[in-house]
Amino acid sequence: MAKDYRKLAEEIFAVVGPGDNIITAANCMTRLRLTLRTVPEEAPERLKKVTGVLGVVNGDKGELQVVVGPGHAQRTADEFRGLLATDKPLEAAEDGETKKQEQPDTTDKSEDIAASKHKAVPEKTEKPKKPDTGFHRSIKRMGNIFLPLIPLFVGCGLLSGLTMLVRTWNPQLAEGAVLRLLGILGSMAGASLSVFTGVLTAKEFGGSPMLGGALGAFLSSPALAQVSLGGEMLQPGRGGIIAVLLVAFFAAELEKRLRKIVPASLDLILVPVVTLTVSGLAAVFILQPIGGMLSKGIYQGVTVLLSQGGAVTGFVGGGLWLPVVMLGLHHILTPIHMELINLLGATPLLPILSMAGAGQVGASAALYLRMRDKYLRERIAAGLPLGLMGIGEPLIYGVTLPLGRPFITACLGGACGGAVIAACGVGSVGIGISGLPGALIATDVMGYLMGTATAYAAGFLLTMAFGVPKK
Repeated sequence: MAKDYRKLAEEIFAVVGPGDNIITAANCMTRLRLTLRTVPEEAPERLKKVTGVLGVVNGDKGELQVVVGPGHAQRTADEFRGLLATDKPLEAAEDGETKKQEQPDTTDKSEDIAASKHKAVPEKTEKPKKPDTGFHRSIKRMGNIFLPLIPLFVGCGLLSGLTMLVRTWNPQLAEGAVLRLLGILGSMAGASLSVFTGVLTAKEFGGSPMLGGALGAFLSSPALAQVSLGGEMLQPGRGGIIAVLLVAFFAAELEKRLRKIVPASLDLILVPVVTLTVSGLAAVFILQPIGGMLSKGIYQGVTVLLSQGGAVTGFVGGGLWLPVVMLGLHHILTPIHMELINLLGATPLLPILSMAGAGQVGASAALYLRMRDKYLRERIAAGLPLGLMGIGEPLIYGVTLPLGRPFITACLGGACGGAVIAACGVGSVGIGISGLPGALIATDVMGYLMGTATAYAAGFLLTMAFGVPKK
């Protein structure tokens, strides 16, 4: 049965509202991400009781992440923003622009929204969060920049994986026009990555997105290979997306400062040309070499970890990944995955981390066999097919995490699967896909399936032995 996203959004709004209490409402692949002026008392507990909410993650400085699952997050966020638009005045951006006048509210709201409008936001807040450090702000910004790119890498990754499989099984068929066209489409993630990263980075830091995109295209332009500096030819794409991040950030900051000193009558002419000129030269002489060194450091670091650590590295990565995700730190690896794909053609980290979800599947299957609680078994039965497809939130937040010990044994199952993946040297040509579909983007399909089966089995056996609650 299809979800009623309007009703779900209204019930969430009734807990976190009124509209003046909500600063921002965004979403990632699985979560509605809210920034609140004040977190209402017992909001996480109340939200967890809302049908359709899989879990709640408290962030820093009023951030609340409501887990609703892949495919549902975007639709819920769209409905939520619609409610928000009718319940609060339009506000200016944080750079100090004058606030616009409140628009008349002519939209009928549900009783829940109307009721929440009249509730005073409790003066009492949850205990103070950790300070909003530069590290946490950086992680948030990484998410804002790279989350919109996930569908691109999912689609292109699957196309690349499918054409790679066809080429392996039937090389003659792969030479057909249709498969060749699909292969070209699959390569577009890498071809367009610099442009899109520049656009999104400039937008995130308050610059003109198209200037950021132009600088991203400039850094990867083949024409750079025809230019010599100091007796050496320039390298198109040097520094990968790390260089693009640095340059687009630099350009956005420069553009904002220029707008403060350039007369309004000359803004349209001077600001873009000065921004592009200064940023482009800074990119070639300073920022791209820095990005190249950082990119090389990442490549060497991952290579050393996997070549010397081997299965041990995989065990640690597969075991710790879910706690990292729950702390909201997982976005920091997205640009690293992308840069590894750019450098190596595949990321060896993603298959290792994907095993964490497979461990949850094995642990949940054990609980289904051992537990007699009807409601719990229903949640497991509904979540297992999704878990097999790489959608782990229903099992994590609805099954293993609330029970405690099964979550630990599930993480250990993921660790065992990660060890096998690392030992087999499996990589992924795309990101955003895990579970059994992850085999479609794996460089070694059999190695990936062996790791997945190991995570299932280890999660199951460890939970049967140590993870089933006594009551």
